[in-house]
Amino acid sequence: MEKWYGVSGLVLVLSLFFGVKGEPQVPCYFIFGDSLVDNGNNNELRSLARADYLPYGIDFANGPTGRFSNGRTTVDVIAELLGFDDYIPPYSTASGRQILGGVNYASAAAGIREETGQQLGARISFSGQVKNYQQTVQQVVNVLGDEDSAANYLRQCIYSIGLGSNDYLNNYFMPLYYSTGRQYSPEEYANSLIQEYTEQLQVSIIQLWGKEVCVDRFGSDRLQSK
Repeated sequence: MEKWYGVSGLVLVLSLFFGVKGEPQVPCYFIFGDSLVDNGNNNELRSLARADYLPYGIDFANGPTGRFSNGRTTVDVIAELLGFDDYIPPYSTASGRQILGGVNYASAAAGIREETGQQLGARISFSGQVKNYQQTVQQVVNVLGDEDSAANYLRQCIYSIGLGSNDYLNNYFMPLYYSTGRQYSPEEYANSLIQEYTEQLQVSIIQLWGKEVCVDRFGSDRLQSK
């Protein structure tokens, strides 16, 4: 049995490295997050947290796109490994049947808390991203024809969620702009974030037919399946 596991793993690795193409492993991939995975949702916002200009995107085929990197982001790589023909589009431009492949809702400077990042200007908080996802769900219902079809389809999707670092960098650690550092001890603040994060996940995403949810550990690149 161990030999078969080894062969299967080798085939998977070789297929990823040598570009063996087939149908995507999942029909759709939905992304929630901050600047680590934002791919253009902040481009039209009045915000200092934008990356639609050089040197951002200097190594990316399409140049600056709103990604806060020189090239691909982690979710771009994940989309490739999952077998998608193209990267997941930002919510700001996704339309029509394109949404059936997934949508990226991430927004630079966004946090779990509503006020996080406000000193940088406009951004789409986690609750705002969830509301945008709810709009997408309704669009999926319209495209597929009824709620049962949409529910069955969305249950097959992967959901990647990674927020929380801005709630420290652009909130708790900025006493000139925010009072959270005086209101909460570090442990109290962490517990408050976890509680709010959990509520948003359970009430707003999992109940809307999300099944496979990967939660990024407050801005790290390690994913946990929940």
